[in-house]
Amino acid sequence: MFESVYFVIVTFSTVGYGDISPDTWLGQLFMMFMICFAFAFVPRQIEGITSVWRERKKTGGEYSRNDALGHRHVVVFSSHLTADNVMDFLLEFYAHPKLEEHVVVFVSSDEKDSNLQVILKDPKWVNRVVYIQGSALKDIDLKRCRIQEADACFILSPSLCQNREEADEHSILRSWAVKDFAPDCRQYIQLFKTEYKIHVTFAEHVVCADEFKYALLANNCLYPGLSTLVTLLLHTTTEKIGTDYKEQWQQVYGRHAGNQVYHIQISKSVFFRSYIHKSFTEASKDAHKRFGVCLVAVLDITKLDPRLQLNPDQKFKEEYSKICHDVSSTPHLQKTDNDKSRKNLDHISEVLEKLLQHELEEENAEEESVFNNTITFQWGQEIARRVRNNSEKTNSNNSQEDLQTDINVNVINSQVDTHSQTDSALPKVLQIYNDMGQEEFTTGSPPTTLYVGNRRTMCHILKNPRQKCCLKWGEDCEHCSYKNAKDSRWKNQLIIMSASQACGGIHNFLVPLRSHYISMHLLSPIVLLLENDPEDLFLETICEFPMVYWMKGKITNIDHLLLAGIHKSSHFVIVNKESFGELEETMVDSQTIVAVQTILKLFPHTNIITELSQATNIRFMQFQANNEYNRYVSRMEKKLRGGMSSTLSHIFRLPFASGQVFSASMLDSLLYQTFVKGYLITFVRLLLGIDAEENSGHLSSIRVRGVTLAQYPTYGELYHGVAATTGEIPFAIYRTEKSQSQSNDLFTNEPQITMKKLFKLVKAKCKKDGKERVNNNGNNQSFKKKTVRPSFPKQPFLGKDTEHSDIGDPSQVS
Repeated sequence: MFESVYFVIVTFSTVGYGDISPDTWLGQLFMMFMICFAFAFVPRQIEGITSVWRERKKTGGEYSRNDALGHRHVVVFSSHLTADNVMDFLLEFYAHPKLEEHVVVFVSSDEKDSNLQVILKDPKWVNRVVYIQGSALKDIDLKRCRIQEADACFILSPSLCQNREEADEHSILRSWAVKDFAPDCRQYIQLFKTEYKIHVTFAEHVVCADEFKYALLANNCLYPGLSTLVTLLLHTTTEKIGTDYKEQWQQVYGRHAGNQVYHIQISKSVFFRSYIHKSFTEASKDAHKRFGVCLVAVLDITKLDPRLQLNPDQKFKEEYSKICHDVSSTPHLQKTDNDKSRKNLDHISEVLEKLLQHELEEENAEEESVFNNTITFQWGQEIARRVRNNSEKTNSNNSQEDLQTDINVNVINSQVDTHSQTDSALPKVLQIYNDMGQEEFTTGSPPTTLYVGNRRTMCHILKNPRQKCCLKWGEDCEHCSYKNAKDSRWKNQLIIMSASQACGGIHNFLVPLRSHYISMHLLSPIVLLLENDPEDLFLETICEFPMVYWMKGKITNIDHLLLAGIHKSSHFVIVNKESFGELEETMVDSQTIVAVQTILKLFPHTNIITELSQATNIRFMQFQANNEYNRYVSRMEKKLRGGMSSTLSHIFRLPFASGQVFSASMLDSLLYQTFVKGYLITFVRLLLGIDAEENSGHLSSIRVRGVTLAQYPTYGELYHGVAATTGEIPFAIYRTEKSQSQSNDLFTNEPQITMKKLFKLVKAKCKKDGKERVNNNGNNQSFKKKTVRPSFPKQPFLGKDTEHSDIGDPSQVS
């Protein structure tokens, strides 16, 4: 029997009998053992060696001509690529169906870590992603990635670096190297500092983190939740993202988080072709009523220098060659019939009516506003009166033509007293005190000492710059005796911005808060809390802005916070540190998170707006260990991350949903989506007021009260009413909820407010440039207007436009 087994093993192993073979049973047993061991062990080693060889070839090899056959590709350069960076890029890049056949070639000087290897071996990406270890400054590496044949080149900044200036310098050199080697390759560049943009003006698209980050933070002070709105616009999500959640607001919020900005030429659109020769506002009203889309912008490509315009004025007429940009959940080609859109609108209206039911019952009992001290609160007071007047005219006059005539004559051309105010609105300091140098205020271009680039925005500036001694907060001087937190005039007035050091990006924080769209009497004082003394150039810049001060201090020092006036602030903005030393990547936000938590413990009514470096750390903001809602959201996040359907797994966290926290890393998707949507950077710049354009609109907001909702019970009716009355286009809503629970009290910053369950909303709209800003003029209505300013595209636009509703609320939806 033993000899039979020996014979079978030797024969089937193809070893056979040679000149020398064992004769004894012990030798035969040893030979069988060695044969079995060789067949079990050697193939595994060969497989491992083959795998290592293939990986080495893939890393040190090239993207060969055979690999490129039948596929177009883009190249991504970065000094350091993490698994999160790669996944964010891949999910956003391949979200567009036209790019499914593209290959992404990553080029980095780092070796792949274990997490990155897992991603690259995933069957979903294994045939679409190539990783090459190399440098953009070496021609041989540029040849290996076939940069000359690439559709585009993305040059990304590292997510974590100790020196941002050095990182930008490296990005600039990479850009120059690519331009020298492949001059026809389109470049999409990401930078940190605004001052370095002048070195890459030849690039098709450049996104500067500081420029957008500071502008977003400033606009969050004007329009609560705007950072969340922009973040959702810049990320691709599905309509199913909120279907698994229990609460109704989560389902509405999640469903509309998938709204996108699309574009289409009017002559090629089955839906918009009928709007040719009509005014933009009229087209937007009808498009929303018939198709459920929000038409917000237009571009005339026949002009030599095409300019994107948001909600142009009544003189603007739609033409065949113009490209329309609208907000919708699906592209135009997927819209099959009008009935589907009507059903969607009816469903939205039904949901919003249910959400409003409680508010309409309680409106007379409590008209207190959660955002009475928001800067733009008083702008919308007159709009509310106009909408109600419009409703009364509608009831008394059945003729829509007569109503439109009244609107044009009495509303659009009316002059509003910007000094008036309602009893419920908290007056601004310039409305009460006349000793703050108002006579020196004027309107003009902002100073450009800190900002290099073209700017069309107009701001409130001073005729004569202030002395440097007048800029130091907490220290009275002979020219000014009220620039300290002890003065009673600052109660709930101050906007405090904390940063590690003075930089050019702060210029983009000041400009939106001093925009000429804001009435001079509604300006709020700004206190810059800096850890280091600013340079003279910085002081020479801020001295031209009215009511802008600075002081040296840290957010971790309670004395510094009190001197800055945190107990009298309306908004407290915290910008994260620019350098993190040797901290591990996930811990870079630790100091900011703990500091914010400490401030909330000591000053629970402070309205804090925080920037974090890592989006995953949003879950630690306003952390409560035993909060049932946070536990529920955490479980749902794990499920969402497992499906890899979106990089925004944290969108249902209350601090993010309320717009009180955002991460600058979320802005990366703006550059990724620009590959398809060439107009998207310009659109966001206009929205945030970074740039402006003639005959274009600006962002504004309106608060809608129950009285108005009684006249306009559905979203569609309110949309039509606002557009017909004021010429403004609603496109997003912000829903607030009053609650006695501190965990849900995310929106108030006034200690005297007692919370009840009440739904309010702020509406974001595109308002026309030519209109004069209005102040509050009425009774219990409190509308808030938001303004948007435009910019022009560098090249013809390629992509789609998306706009989206911020947080689902009962009165306005867009």
